[in-house]
Amino acid sequence: MKKGLILLILIFLTLNINATKTELNLYQSEEYLAFAEEMPTPLGGMEGIYSMIKYPELAIKGGVQGKVYVLAFVNENGEVDDVKVVKGIGAGCDEETIAAVKKTKFSPAKSGGKNVKVKMSLQIQFKLT
Repeated sequence: MKKGLILLILIFLTLNINATKTELNLYQSEEYLAFAEEMPTPLGGMEGIYSMIKYPELAIKGGVQGKVYVLAFVNENGEVDDVKVVKGIGAGCDEETIAAVKKTKFSPAKSGGKNVKVKMSLQIQFKLT
């Protein structure tokens, strides 16, 4: 029984390590820059992102407020390839932020006159009124 459990744990750890390596390789191989001469801006401004966010009921009921910080991976066409939460507040706010940022179209980043892929940080404020 112990051998079976140990084998199962080893398989689980191996799968997690491989998934993490694959995820890291995706962002390294894609060469997302941390900065470009001209950084992307959301079409419709930040107001466009906020217009897609619905304050989660769980957060309203729990009185959850604060800022969700995310890292958005924007490709050379201004589309968001992925969003990672750097610091969240929970209660559904993190998920709402991810969904809204993923739907957002950005002006492409430019460096040396060419469109480039960048990673950029965004913060979304959740405030009950």
